[in-house]
Amino acid sequence: MKNEPVENRTFPVTGMTCAGCASSVETILSHTDGVHAASVNFATNTVQIEYDSSTSPDVLNQALTDIGYGLIIDSKDINETIEDEQYKKYEATKRKTIGAAILTLPIFVIGMFFMHWEPGKWISLTLTIPVLFYFGKDFYIHAWKQAKHGKANMDTLVALSTGIAFLFSLFNTLFPEFWLSKGLEPHVYYEAATVIITFISFGKMLEEKAKSNTSSALKKLIGLQAKTLTILGKDGEKTISIDQVQLGDQILVKPGEKIPVDGKLTQGSSYVDESMISGEPIPVEKKPGDMLFAGTINQKGSFQFIAEKVGKDTLLSQIIQRVQEAQGSKAPVQKLVDKIASVFVPTVIGIALVTFIAWISLGGENAFTHALLTSIAVLVIACPCALGLATPTAIMVGMGKGAENNILIRDAESLELGHRVNAVILDKTGTITQGKPTVKAIKWSQDSLQERFASILLSMENQSEHPLALAVVAHLKGQKVQAQAIEQIESITGQGVKASFEGEEFFIGNRKLAEDFQTEIPTNCQELAKEWESEAQTVVYFGSRKDLLAVIGIQDQIKESSASAISHLHKMGIEVYMLTGDNRTTAQSVAREVGIKNYQAEVMPSDKSDFVKKLQKEGKIVAMVGDGINDSEALAQADVSIAMGHGSDIAMDVAKITLITSDLEKIPQAIQLSKLTVNGIKQNLFWAFIYNLIGIPLAAGLLYPINGFLLDPMIAGAAMAFSSVSVVANSLRLKRKKI
Repeated sequence: MKNEPVENRTFPVTGMTCAGCASSVETILSHTDGVHAASVNFATNTVQIEYDSSTSPDVLNQALTDIGYGLIIDSKDINETIEDEQYKKYEATKRKTIGAAILTLPIFVIGMFFMHWEPGKWISLTLTIPVLFYFGKDFYIHAWKQAKHGKANMDTLVALSTGIAFLFSLFNTLFPEFWLSKGLEPHVYYEAATVIITFISFGKMLEEKAKSNTSSALKKLIGLQAKTLTILGKDGEKTISIDQVQLGDQILVKPGEKIPVDGKLTQGSSYVDESMISGEPIPVEKKPGDMLFAGTINQKGSFQFIAEKVGKDTLLSQIIQRVQEAQGSKAPVQKLVDKIASVFVPTVIGIALVTFIAWISLGGENAFTHALLTSIAVLVIACPCALGLATPTAIMVGMGKGAENNILIRDAESLELGHRVNAVILDKTGTITQGKPTVKAIKWSQDSLQERFASILLSMENQSEHPLALAVVAHLKGQKVQAQAIEQIESITGQGVKASFEGEEFFIGNRKLAEDFQTEIPTNCQELAKEWESEAQTVVYFGSRKDLLAVIGIQDQIKESSASAISHLHKMGIEVYMLTGDNRTTAQSVAREVGIKNYQAEVMPSDKSDFVKKLQKEGKIVAMVGDGINDSEALAQADVSIAMGHGSDIAMDVAKITLITSDLEKIPQAIQLSKLTVNGIKQNLFWAFIYNLIGIPLAAGLLYPINGFLLDPMIAGAAMAFSSVSVVANSLRLKRKKI
């Protein structure tokens, strides 16, 4: 048999609402003729399918359409399509929630305060129908899908309890005489059914909003790519689209432009902002033969380079792909409540059926009446409202508590998982340090020289292209130094700057420039320079043809809270690691100062995410803390991702927790907040089930043989409401806790 060509393509998927849906889509496609493999990414609502080229995507779509899902086949820009679909889904859920809430309010008021008002039943019935079967129809559709696969989840519980409450209320509205003839009050429970739909819809809306934001980080990463570029050919300069560039093309990059693809510099020189890759704030000098990377930004010089990697092979494209894969690999696990519901729902149905049969068999004269009322009471008291509120109320209070303490939490999963973290990875620049070079000290070879030459130093640095010059300028201006009018300033690539003033030549730059000027460096200045370098400072020399005038130590300052926060984490039994793109000497110095034993230097973005994976394979729950684009892969891969508030938009989009103040002490506070929140969730679930453990037997008529007590469905509804109130009240206790 001849082997057919195989295609590997990613399609957006419609109709998925839970991890169970994702599993169903994957299973159906995997068993479709012509498909070799299918992998669903629930976080991005996509599926990657490997299939025979003779198999039409329409066939794949039809296989899913038969069970209520679908593929978007005609999609040129898959990321844009995914974002559009997620936004539409969030907007649709929001409209349904608002619509349900507007109609539920009058139903609730009538049911609670005007329950004996006869027209109120008909008004409630009229308003309930659109709430349940238009705004809440998805619950019934999804419950049916789960039932077809032999499963039950929260949607099943919602559909069952609201459906039974509605049908029972409809019967009592249309045929009240049935109960009146038996001496019983024909109560209706429209408010119970609609309130459940509205509450749970609100929770779904919050989930969809969080999910609709998952692609924003990818969108910003993609935005780092240049859209056009200038190539040099036989006909001179030509501007082309990024997707037209070919390997070997000679490309011109002007000041301020993004570098479009990966390649090697062939002509010219400049400084390039590579913070996207290294996280370091200081642009890197680039000379012929040096590598350049897509998405990094050229500073002031123009240069030419040859394209060596284009399209999906560039480092930036690989970062985008790995972030996408990492976000997808953390597809939300089946929620705890859904897991409970998968056992709880069949159990409740079983109890209701056993109750009905037992009363029919043993109930005597009013057997059917008692059987119907008790079985309905069982279903109503087992209503999922308290169960559904147990997690979201605690999460919402926890998020509010975090916001009060400058900890913004975007994802419930991170808040639930935070208390289990036993390994924290910290980026260096901008996380442990300030992320902004500052002058640590200026040592003048003689004190008397400062007053005379500081103004010349300021003037030279004012006109320098070097990024460290900004730190010197800021320092001198802070000392109220005034600039002088200097002459013939010249930039010396890779070394520094020289200038003339009143016939005398001055320089500012590295050690090599000082040696080229044949300037003698005093012994005390040499020793000081060595000491500063061992402390991870960059040393800059300022002098003339005659003498060395000053040495300047420039450093990215360590934050005041870093050492204490790291010590706090150690006391909590958490291992702390530092990863940085900076050199080993600097990394060693910073690690020593803040008390970190485990560190790695000169790491690439992919190295960081690989290190996270390594710790995860060892069974650790990993929190990654970073602030730059270069941290985005590791942030997406980590179990808990934390961004510093002053960091890049992309880091904050990928991360699920943002520290507004960039104070590392907020990390142990976030972990403590997670612990308190999870305890609240467990307590809420306990109270939600205690009501069921006590209420269900009472509703089934357990006490009837002893004292003739039967629980009226109306009382069952009240008990259900009280269980919800107790859950909310318990969640609010977290507000008073100290983190």
